[in-house]
Amino acid sequence: MCGRYAITLPPTAMRSLFGYPEQPNFPPRYNIAPTQPVPVVRQHEGDRQFMLMRWGFIPGWVKDPRDFPLVINIRGESAATKPSFRAALTRRRCLMPADGFYEWHRLGQGRQAESRAYLFRRPDRGLFAFAALWETWHSQDGSEIDTVALVNGPANGLMSAIHDRCPVILDPRDFDCWLDPAAEAHAYNALQRPPPENLLEMMRIGSAVNKVANDGPEVQVPFDPATAEAPKAAAVAARAKPVARARDDGQGSLF
Repeated sequence: MCGRYAITLPPTAMRSLFGYPEQPNFPPRYNIAPTQPVPVVRQHEGDRQFMLMRWGFIPGWVKDPRDFPLVINIRGESAATKPSFRAALTRRRCLMPADGFYEWHRLGQGRQAESRAYLFRRPDRGLFAFAALWETWHSQDGSEIDTVALVNGPANGLMSAIHDRCPVILDPRDFDCWLDPAAEAHAYNALQRPPPENLLEMMRIGSAVNKVANDGPEVQVPFDPATAEAPKAAAVAARAKPVARARDDGQGSLF
């Protein structure tokens, strides 16, 4: 399950790959999180269109989004049978551009558990596209929110060591089929498969990605065991060191 991702390449690179006429300008994003506006490419009146949508799918029948769980990933295997996603899978498929995404691997149990963050990206650092579904939600006051969630499926061999699920990543040759609302079900369903083993590389990174407020290059800095262990060692030493009592010289003490 993908809960954070990145788009760090310039807008011109995205426009060149996805072929939409709009010319949006946006800064690099290293730590995109759910409920934030995210770039989406859809098909509109026969052409590709760039849009911003809320990352968090809301079906049209929902009366109050506060009563509906936050949906940022949709299981591809069951989307066709779920009332929440069935219509979107049939008619509102789209692409979510990215050049990296993050997954966490939890080790151990209880207080001794450790969560390690990993970055997945192409070896050439290029862009790719998550398969996604979108929906426009209409509130009772007449306002609208365009919402989106990525589609996931079984992990490939690389990702299976970290998580059993993986975003569906589409080959550029398959963009047209996925975006075409007139495509046959067997055609777009066949695209929901694990990515090729050589498409992505995996790198362990530090803990900066854990905080949504961190949204710079430091998020993708490789994990350094030396700097990671230093704070832990200092904390252990501080707990083990006897506390020396200050001499009462009439001045009192702050500690």
